[in-house]
Amino acid sequence: MNAKLILCFIIFAPLAGAFLLPFLGSISRKFRNIAALVLVATSVILSFVALPSSISGSPLQFNVEFPMNFNFGFLGDGLAVFMAITSAFICAIIIFYSFGYIDHYKNQNEYYLMVVLFIGSMMGIVYTTNLIFLYVFWEISGICSWRLIGFYRDKDIVRKADKAFLVTVFGALLMLIGFIMIYSQTGTFNLVALRGTHISNLAVFLILVGIFSKSATLPLHTWLPDAGVAPSPVTSLLHAAVLVKIGVYVFARLFLITFNIDEIWHTVIPVIVGASALVSAGAAIIETDIKRIIAYSTVSQIAFIFLGLATGTVVGAAGAILYILMHGLAKGGLFLCAGIIEQNTHTKDIRKLGGLITTMPVTAIAFAICAFSVMGIPPLGGFFSKMMVINGAVIANEPLIALTFIVGAVFTMIYMLRLFIKVFFGENKFPEIKEGSFTMVFSVVVLAVLSILGGLFIYYPANFVNSVVHQMSMISLN
Repeated sequence: MNAKLILCFIIFAPLAGAFLLPFLGSISRKFRNIAALVLVATSVILSFVALPSSISGSPLQFNVEFPMNFNFGFLGDGLAVFMAITSAFICAIIIFYSFGYIDHYKNQNEYYLMVVLFIGSMMGIVYTTNLIFLYVFWEISGICSWRLIGFYRDKDIVRKADKAFLVTVFGALLMLIGFIMIYSQTGTFNLVALRGTHISNLAVFLILVGIFSKSATLPLHTWLPDAGVAPSPVTSLLHAAVLVKIGVYVFARLFLITFNIDEIWHTVIPVIVGASALVSAGAAIIETDIKRIIAYSTVSQIAFIFLGLATGTVVGAAGAILYILMHGLAKGGLFLCAGIIEQNTHTKDIRKLGGLITTMPVTAIAFAICAFSVMGIPPLGGFFSKMMVINGAVIANEPLIALTFIVGAVFTMIYMLRLFIKVFFGENKFPEIKEGSFTMVFSVVVLAVLSILGGLFIYYPANFVNSVVHQMSMISLN
């Protein structure tokens, strides 16, 4: 299979195949569910096929030129393949989890359509070499998240889904204006041709608004905790696997690989994301809704990833990219565990929970492992990514970034331990409940085990990440 076919199948298997799922659902729910899993698994498997070429520095690619320097093409370099494997693999686990979680709700055909279309849009974003197609795939992901957040269709839930849609779409429109400004300056939307181009401060600002709105960065972060009204596999998808990571990926693609920007942004960006990390961590400490606590944690952790990229060092960037994987595994597990708890107890209020470790021991252990990884407890995977980011800040002689990260890490330990103790220890207020379905419990166990293995066998993901960053370092890292 040649490069063109591999890249097209990675993107268009879920992107086009998603529209077949409602028809399959009218025939057989089971067949539809399996088809959804197969479509996403196709992206995972073929991205692994592209892995050796991306590591060797000879990435799979194809490009078709149209008039006015407008290109249609895809590039499977190290960063793209890493993001594709991470996102699609975690999404596949979320779909498997959904077999048990969604099976008694309405709108199942639309649910699977939107989830698979969502991951297809992510594949398009990570592999495209054209700014306009990046924007198109970006907006497809926004439409999918809007429908998924409003899955239950209650008035208040729809209002919160509309809020998420408006914030991210408004940001995307500003980002599009920034792209058009770049085209007016250079005459091309081709990311490969644009490498090394210096862009204006206004274009940088407009693009950053789009990135920060999608990645729920202060002050554009409030839609993400509100998105906790969605089904738990949706919140896991939004927080852990795909949506908020889109902004991180595009930031790295545009500002570490493609464009040169003025020095002032190397101060402004860390200040913004540092404030986002600490404010959201503080909000998590006082919150009482289990999913909102984890959501604020996501806002904080995404800011940490931005901080790692902002250090401008190979070590810091490698830690940030590794953080994407480790955070995705652990935070995905936390949201899916929260889904089991919410579905069995019918509450998300930690003040009404307690003692669940006696009736849901597997979920409790999986939750603890994932929480420890998010906290950065050795030897779990999250520990190594955090240490690399701090080390990168020290190498860059950025003590404030390192201090912000350490303070945020302490906050993370406080709210995660508080959450675990409130939910799983103390008086058991739900002695009659049991574990979730097999697919749900199996999914959280897999993510917990991978969080352990990610630390014990850190050499393998770290080696891949190092190759990714060294490919990036030819542009702007030291």
